[in-house]
Amino acid sequence: MTKFKYIIIGGSAGSFRIVTDILDNLPKNFPYTLILILHRLKHLKNGFIEALSAKTKLPVTEPFDKEPILEKHIYIAPANYHLYIEPDKTFALSAEEPVNHSRPSIDLSLASAGFSLKESLIGIMLSGANKDGAVGLKKIKDNGGLTIVQNPNDSMVRTMPEAAIQETNPQKILTSQEIIDFIINLK
Repeated sequence: MTKFKYIIIGGSAGSFRIVTDILDNLPKNFPYTLILILHRLKHLKNGFIEALSAKTKLPVTEPFDKEPILEKHIYIAPANYHLYIEPDKTFALSAEEPVNHSRPSIDLSLASAGFSLKESLIGIMLSGANKDGAVGLKKIKDNGGLTIVQNPNDSMVRTMPEAAIQETNPQKILTSQEIIDFIINLK
């Protein structure tokens, strides 16, 4: 049995398709918690959860502040809030200033997840147009988690994967399909 219990995925421009492909391929008995930190328009509050929920049988929600992290659940960072993962395995929301021009900041979420969840965490960086997430992914690796980056040649926008590779030297660099296969075959 794997030591992993949590998967956190960061992405921006060009990542929505792979995220929906991942969700579409998850078995209904998928035993891991999936946390999505995706850059999205802060003024659009409706439709995103519904679009993701249509791709999976697992529950998809935006967590509330101090909400406990549940198994077999998919969480998405709320629009215009930073999402932190606390050591007591709860979420914390913050409206502090954007980081890397983004709120939610992928860096903040990944760094707090790495600190709190340590070796039980897999961090994945997908396509995106800025460097948000590179430092956070390194924090996951530094705390014993597994790091995966989408192959820049396979991503719609290379900037985010290239920054993550340079900063982190991840354990795996995979194509979209290889990321999906890795997640659904995780044991």
